Amino acid sequence: MNNVWLVIGLALLPGLGNLAGGMVAEFVRTTPRLLNVALHAASGIVIGVVAIELMPEALQNLAGWWIALAFAAGGLAYVGTEALVEGKSQEKTGGGAMWMIYVAVAVDLSGDGVMIGSGSAVSPSLAIVLAAGQLLADFPEGYSVVANLREKEVPRARRILVSLSFPLYCLAAALIAWFLLRDAPDAAKYVALSFVAGLLTVAAVEDIMSEAHEAAGDTRASSLAVVGGFTLFVLISAGLQTVLGGG
Repeated sequence: MNNVWLVIGLALLPGLGNLAGGMVAEFVRTTPRLLNVALHAASGIVIGVVAIELMPEALQNLAGWWIALAFAAGGLAYVGTEALVEGKSQEKTGGGAMWMIYVAVAVDLSGDGVMIGSGSAVSPSLAIVLAAGQLLADFPEGYSVVANLREKEVPRARRILVSLSFPLYCLAAALIAWFLLRDAPDAAKYVALSFVAGLLTVAAVEDIMSEAHEAAGDTRASSLAVVGGFTLFVLISAGLQTVLGGG
């Protein structure tokens, strides 16, 4: 039972980061340049999650061909879902376009949930580090989404309700992944982590970076933000592992 509550608590963190970013977009004026830098930092954090936590776990416990297949499947799943959402978005305007934005964010947060649920099935300490990374990465994403909805003149009450609903997707996906994997063979757990690694890599390189470029043109600060985001996650990971007794 304690593990269930841990999964629930950790799964709420990415959604709350997204919600916090959305509330900043609602009530605080920022600049496109700042959003560009923040999204580049988020991309660096996500790359750090893959490079520092997910892939080393998989490499220590799975054959290389299993990792390759699962990673490729995760990347293809993200690309396929994104293509489907974009196709539907082009067919719609106004409220329909708003719901396509909503679906895209819900898919992203569901992926975060699968990662946290899979990580919890492997190790609570791993799940804590993963959740901390996504909490930071989802903050600028939440800002970007609400800013986009504001541009489409979606009413504030509806924007806030949309932001409040996002944590539920991460929570539901995390619980489903955890219940499916908690008693599964270890190989299945690491295949799931490799799948999520592929999904997150495409999200960081294509989706988050694209949002950053739409906000404003890149500068040296953008490049430094990627490095800074990666470095920040490494420090957080090392610190948490030390506190939790894993470092």
